[in-house]
Amino acid sequence: MHTKKFINKRAPAAPKPKNNMAKPLKIALLFDDTLDKPDGVQQYILTVGAWLASQGHHVHYIVGETTRTDIPNTHSLARNVKVRFNQNRMSIPLPVSRRKIRALLAREQFDVIHVQVPYSPQLAARVIAAAPAKTAIVGTFHIAPHSAMVHVANRALGMWLKSTLRRIDKMMAVSSVAHDFAKRTFHIDSQVVPNTIDLQPFFAGEPFPQFADKPTIVFLGRLVERKGCQHLLEAVAQLVQADVAPFRVVVCGGGPLEATLKSYVTAHHLESVVKFTGFISEADKPRYLASADVVTYPSTGGESFGIVILEAMAAAKGAVLAGDNPGYASVLAEHPEALFAPKDIPAFAALLKKYIENDRLRRQARTWQQTYVRQYDAPVVGARILAVYKAALHERQNVR
Repeated sequence: MHTKKFINKRAPAAPKPKNNMAKPLKIALLFDDTLDKPDGVQQYILTVGAWLASQGHHVHYIVGETTRTDIPNTHSLARNVKVRFNQNRMSIPLPVSRRKIRALLAREQFDVIHVQVPYSPQLAARVIAAAPAKTAIVGTFHIAPHSAMVHVANRALGMWLKSTLRRIDKMMAVSSVAHDFAKRTFHIDSQVVPNTIDLQPFFAGEPFPQFADKPTIVFLGRLVERKGCQHLLEAVAQLVQADVAPFRVVVCGGGPLEATLKSYVTAHHLESVVKFTGFISEADKPRYLASADVVTYPSTGGESFGIVILEAMAAAKGAVLAGDNPGYASVLAEHPEALFAPKDIPAFAALLKKYIENDRLRRQARTWQQTYVRQYDAPVVGARILAVYKAALHERQNVR
């Protein structure tokens, strides 16, 4: 994934807000994990940061252990260790020297520190605690629970972070699901300011010509249980047995279940139908999505929003179908016919069949998707984030 550059030539009808700050701000985007992975929170941070920089603001990134050298003003403060949480792989920082943090904050004198929540007591909490009184602290709450254990763990973490949570001037949440989870576990109020992407590369995605001969279903994501690729393959096996018109499935992504999924394909004689690409680059992602007559995300839960759905809506030449979990449902609420229960394999297969065989339905889906997704474009959401920064700075001035 590369830092995005925003240009004046944008998709038609996507509004471009003006910079609503009187002077350029010095902003730190604070994140305990690494920027080396192309996961949802990393995409949010880099998209917001790139757009803010394009508007003339001075953007820095305070992160855990990151090896990337292509992102200006990145301050990698920690050594991180890998863990599994909420059925995701992530990394958490080991304790960071408070002296190092104070030196960075004294040198840079940030106007705003924008922290990604939940955060670690070992890094982000120490940055918040050390922030000068004049610095506004803004948060964005990102996660939704996948299990009761995650709920309990976050309640405990919220108690641990209580003192630094009080220092946050304004809190945002990427969806109503994340807002509710933040309220239940961290006991904090937030305003919903949705996830965002730079839509232009996805609107401009060029399909791969080799996928044009028959309907193509695309799955794009990590090959882990929660993302539901196994359910997709089971539905595909039913379609093949039912002698549906020819189609193909392209599975984009890697992960710990890759060998298991390939074994399933072999055991059920699906090799002529299912293609595995392995991990794909950010540059190739719009092309795979643009090649899709159907994009499906059969995630069973743990989704706070669904940036992947927005990407697919902008790029796909057909319909985007998603698992009926609260995060994805918050994006597709206006079109519940695009939602399905991933573990109900017969119903999932029937939904795929309907869209495989009906080009008119696919075109109708694409029409509303291309209009609906524009509200999530980076300039639109960026203007709302800047408004939150402005309100937080105003409160800071009143505190002082």
